[in-house]
Amino acid sequence: MLKLYYARPSVYSRPVWLALLEKQLPFQLIPVDLSGEQFEPEFLTLNPFSHVPVLVDGHFRVIESLAILDYLEARYPDPPLLPSDAIAVAKVRMVQLVALNELLPAVIKLLVHDEGLSEKPEELEYARLRAINTLNFLENLLGNSTYFAGNQLTLAEIVAGTLIYRMPAVGIALSNYPRLNDWSERLLLRPTWQQIELSSEEWSSFKRHIRVIPRVWERRRRQRMNALSQQQILAENSQSLSL
Repeated sequence: MLKLYYARPSVYSRPVWLALLEKQLPFQLIPVDLSGEQFEPEFLTLNPFSHVPVLVDGHFRVIESLAILDYLEARYPDPPLLPSDAIAVAKVRMVQLVALNELLPAVIKLLVHDEGLSEKPEELEYARLRAINTLNFLENLLGNSTYFAGNQLTLAEIVAGTLIYRMPAVGIALSNYPRLNDWSERLLLRPTWQQIELSSEEWSSFKRHIRVIPRVWERRRRQRMNALSQQQILAENSQSLSL
């Protein structure tokens, strides 16, 4: 059986979780506590970069959410979440990449500000404009289609759909983007989306932890760097002795 190592609020885990549900694949969810468990030796054997999600399929292990989504599509193509038409494929890829590379960093910056952390006004304005620019692009790309690839739900929805409906939480109304708003509302009605939805308590807890997670990461990163340095020294010493 497929195993997904994930964190329920993780914006990188949730698309993989959704894809598994949409493909109706049997799988086991294995939660990872991101307050520090991702740095423990047991998890580092799965992903040396301390990230979720991780997918294990038999003896094969996949890290990085986009790579996992591609693997699932190639390994379990029915039902398909990627179109065959070249233009449609390009649209799906564009949506995936701008959602993760443009929209997500802006949302995180605005959420951190919402939690009361001091930020430079120009950085917050840049984050807001970055989010708006991305939403304008996606609004135009969607056009009058039901989904970004036409009538077929794809990985574009799987990735962007887990982010866009949260825009009002960072002060950006989706009513300014009527096509995206209707698209998002349709997605939220799907049983799969409802299955992964965070409760209000989980969402509040996630926002509170945003303030703590960077400090945990910094402390654990220093510990990891020291461990890697020691490993390198041991490897060099072992190599010298063998000469």
